[in-house]
Amino acid sequence: MQKIHMVGIGGIGLSALAQFYKHKGAQVAGSDRSESPVVDMLRARGIKVNIGHNAENVTSDTELLVYSDAVPEDNVERMRAKKFGIEQVSYFEALGRVTRLYRTVAIAGTNGKTTVTAMLGKILIDIGLDPTVIVGSVASEWGSNFRAGYSDLFVVEACEYREHFLNFRPEVLVITNIEWDHTDYFKSFDEYRMAFDKVRALSKIVIDSELYSKEQVPELLVPGEFNKENARAAKAAARALAPNIPEDAIDRSLAEFKGSWRRFEYKGILPLGAKLYDDYAHHPTAVAKTIQAAREKFPDKKIVIFFHPHLYSRTRDLFDDFAKALATADQSYILPVYAARELYDPTVTNEALAREVAKLGGQAEDLNGFGELEVVLRNLSGENVAFTMGAGDIYTVADKILNVV
Repeated sequence: MQKIHMVGIGGIGLSALAQFYKHKGAQVAGSDRSESPVVDMLRARGIKVNIGHNAENVTSDTELLVYSDAVPEDNVERMRAKKFGIEQVSYFEALGRVTRLYRTVAIAGTNGKTTVTAMLGKILIDIGLDPTVIVGSVASEWGSNFRAGYSDLFVVEACEYREHFLNFRPEVLVITNIEWDHTDYFKSFDEYRMAFDKVRALSKIVIDSELYSKEQVPELLVPGEFNKENARAAKAAARALAPNIPEDAIDRSLAEFKGSWRRFEYKGILPLGAKLYDDYAHHPTAVAKTIQAAREKFPDKKIVIFFHPHLYSRTRDLFDDFAKALATADQSYILPVYAARELYDPTVTNEALAREVAKLGGQAEDLNGFGELEVVLRNLSGENVAFTMGAGDIYTVADKILNVV
């Protein structure tokens, strides 16, 4: 039995890989900075998670240490592993090794890849192909970001950041769309597009919008035109993998798809009657399409967005597009930038973004933090539909309020 330690195990990627390792019989444990729903899920599945990074978490009999991108080389647990001569690999290097043993289906793209991965996983399960699936969210269909399969198919969400998806050798590659993102790494759209050209060259079959846009899909439970596009991509991939499966079997599966954690996820009713949703949207296109879908679903309601910008670099480089997207809501409240892996940048502010939204004719206010956000949420009446939105930890505010009500 291999003994594996994972630093940053509460991340959506590492937590899925941890479950895969345990499924394969490894002894798995890890550490993370804080408690979270994902950490709770891991513990429920018998995986030990320590909160806080401590050198003592790594023992001399550990055979492999897997770390997330957010964990630096001088992390105390990585330093301890180095002292013991323990092999260390990043999450995507580890996942690349794992998937080489399977027929890999990789889902890439700026927007939609999580939903397409979950949709395709569900289709393949429903038609009896029994895939292993790693997805960047908790899929409602199987209650986890990991699904153990027993066939030779492995469906994986493939991230383009730092060209991580080049660790894969896909039999089928799905590219949902390509719009400039991860601007802290890719300095231009051309650089970004070239990364996708590289992963295309590593893949046997490539399905992009030129191919999947021709697919017809059924009515879906998940709202919005963008989810129809996601369904088209998933259907095209399923047809490539299983050309003899009747089309109506694929359509039945898509029609029953319930969505994923933090993707237009209904949270509940706020104290004064407003409905509250949560969404991971953190790119201007995703923000705009989520607002559009909300208008279609709730044509007689005011759409109120609580946006938590993710990364100074992304907010700065896509500033105008964020302002245009947020201006389409009836009201936007903008939180301070969630720095994540970046250092504080005083030149990129939520105040400036709110002013730009107002210049475009939108209604926007900046908020100083989660305390002010709670106050506004608690006072939203039933004529509003609210969305907490962003790739950071804004979802925790909604959970706090709804657990108290």
